[in-house]
Amino acid sequence: MTDGTALFVVTDAPSPEALEAIGNGLTAFNAADVGPSERRPLAVLVGGPQAAGKRGGLSGYTAWGWLFVQWLWLPEELRGQGLAGQLLQAAEAEARNRGCHGAWIDTFNPQARRAYERQGYEAFGELPDFPPGRSRVFLRKSLP
Repeated sequence: MTDGTALFVVTDAPSPEALEAIGNGLTAFNAADVGPSERRPLAVLVGGPQAAGKRGGLSGYTAWGWLFVQWLWLPEELRGQGLAGQLLQAAEAEARNRGCHGAWIDTFNPQARRAYERQGYEAFGELPDFPPGRSRVFLRKSLP
């Protein structure tokens, strides 16, 4: 790259090593810039020891004092029973134990948005037409 040109590879199948290098580089940059994230996975799984997670649950992580709920899913037969709220409450309790002061989640499903708002989450951003015909909404909640 001494001649001023850069070589790019566009792919839908990056190697695990490439992704690891990018992730490690960004993690090191951010740690030097704002301090270590102390990122830790957090999951709340539906079901007993043999079925944990196979019947739904919540997956995310805590970092820099925030809980991020990446996935929350329940099968159809378990919806409408308040379980999503219970999953969020359990994750929020653990996040508080870890010293978190806030939580955030995003969705493009109007029913999920209403469920999150019932749990005290408030919208703070929106991407229209993501996916087409819907809006991706970003919600947050203080964890006092």
